[in-house]
Amino acid sequence: MAEQGNTRRVRESAGEEPLSEAFWAVARRLREMSQETLAPWDISPSHLRALRVLKRYGTMRLSELSDHLHIAPRSATEVVDALESRGLVQRSPDPGDRRATLVEVTGQGATILEAIRAARGTEAERVFGRLSAADRTDLARILRALQD
Repeated sequence: MAEQGNTRRVRESAGEEPLSEAFWAVARRLREMSQETLAPWDISPSHLRALRVLKRYGTMRLSELSDHLHIAPRSATEVVDALESRGLVQRSPDPGDRRATLVEVTGQGATILEAIRAARGTEAERVFGRLSAADRTDLARILRALQD
């Protein structure tokens, strides 16, 4: 343990930041770039997440959307309200339960989602393009392992 602490202090004094700090610095940079990328569409990250879930899983109840997004049902309603007011999603009654409402991505929502995907690919290339193909493959594998 003491050896590990000494190694860390030597790295930090030599100008190397701890791994967690480097990770958070890259995450901040990605978040800032993402906000810049989303600005032309006036889409927030939470709205984008909702569109992506709906596109991936298809039509679903608001309660299912809130579960997928790990947010309160009221928050999911607010996200859907904002997206619906812009014509990006639409609500419809659930034919199997009169009390429930279904939500789905509209054609306009799908078009905007594709445009954002293309722009974000360019954004990712700006960040990860400095890495070799092998390093990108390794980084993707490592990040997937850490997600679980």
